Amino acid sequence: MYNIFIEGIQGAGKSTLLQNLCSKLTDYTTYREGDLSPIELAWCAYMTEGSLRDVITKYPMLEKEIKAHTVTEGTMKITAYTKIVTDTLDFYKYMEQYEIYNGNIPYKKLEEIVLYRYKKWNGENQIHECALFQNLVDCMMLYHKMNDEEILDFYKKLYTILLNRNIKLIYINVLDILHTITEIKKERVDENGVEVWYPLAIQFLEESPYGKDNQLKGMDGFIRYLERRSKLEHKIIHTFFSKEVIFIESKRYDISSLIEKLKEENHCSDD
Repeated sequence: MYNIFIEGIQGAGKSTLLQNLCSKLTDYTTYREGDLSPIELAWCAYMTEGSLRDVITKYPMLEKEIKAHTVTEGTMKITAYTKIVTDTLDFYKYMEQYEIYNGNIPYKKLEEIVLYRYKKWNGENQIHECALFQNLVDCMMLYHKMNDEEILDFYKKLYTILLNRNIKLIYINVLDILHTITEIKKERVDENGVEVWYPLAIQFLEESPYGKDNQLKGMDGFIRYLERRSKLEHKIIHTFFSKEVIFIESKRYDISSLIEKLKEENHCSDD
């Protein structure tokens, strides 16, 4: 079977789809955002050995947990720091500096790391959430302020690496972005009913260089950004991934039919 990539804008239902696929495709290995993935580094610290020692020196009480969630990749250490449960809340903020996203490193270094990890990846029967578009496109647009052609140039390089790999991209279309965001902001609340996700999403946008330059604020700014991102991702797909993509509509797909389609197309590719 294919290695499956799940993509779509915020609120499309990527995590729900991933969970549904997991329950049916039990022989697959699943990588969610924040996991120690062979290709994606979202919510993970990407550090030198010296930086890891600095982290352990600063948070000695978490040494055992930090080491348990850290792997070695070449000369670098990768720590899935959001998997570490602690009341020391400044730990998470401290670890953010070691992420490759959010403008923490120059774009050329970001590209080098991402393409290197895809080149050495040789996965089979894997499902990846947000590894192909979401975090990369967000970072390139919001923090590196790249235009569509520059982003397409990156995906040309990435697609060259993925060419002839056994992948299938499931892209979840959102027909009414405003309605979708309005609904999920109500759903993603804490135990007291206080909105958790939406304020952070708005802060992330408004404080980004792209958000500041374009005066993107509140719901209106968020929708404007997501509309541009959605159009760009469709452009990337039609330019490079048209043979690999299966489009589905958010919350209006049948999981059994989707799996049958995956099996059918995989059989055709084997032939």
